[in-house]
Amino acid sequence: MSDTVSRPSTDENRSGGGQTTLQGRSGPGTPAETRGRTTIADSVVEKIAGMAAREVPGVHALGAGMARTVGAVRDRVPGGRPSVTRGVKVEVGERQAAVDLDLVVEYGLSVVDVAGDVRTNVVTALERMTGLEVVEVNIAVRDVHLPDEPDEDEEEQPQARVK
Repeated sequence: MSDTVSRPSTDENRSGGGQTTLQGRSGPGTPAETRGRTTIADSVVEKIAGMAAREVPGVHALGAGMARTVGAVRDRVPGGRPSVTRGVKVEVGERQAAVDLDLVVEYGLSVVDVAGDVRTNVVTALERMTGLEVVEVNIAVRDVHLPDEPDEDEEEQPQARVK
């Protein structure tokens, strides 16, 4: 009985997306990038989506009322850090992802334009960084930030009695 090594055939399999894939193949002649499996945690996708959404001009914050308030308090606790994933929910499959975002938009800007820019930036960042197909980015605009409104994290701090 002789041992044989599986090698990719010259008839490469075509996936529905038009990409060439070598499925179920291994051995010395197989490209390294097709050996093994990569999984991406939901938290990674949430962080990327949150950062991409915050990069868009006109996005004041992510998260809805109570979540933003609780998050602002948590951010002030010693050792606490601002949560990049506040206002972001994702579902991640093997090849696809869906994203839900809660936004606060700056007053005076077109909500539709800001939402479109957020959607474009999130899809671009996720597909570039993870290789996942983003099937949808649902955006709920929960509030409009007025110019004279203080942020939750800018609430009045007690004045120091001693200078």
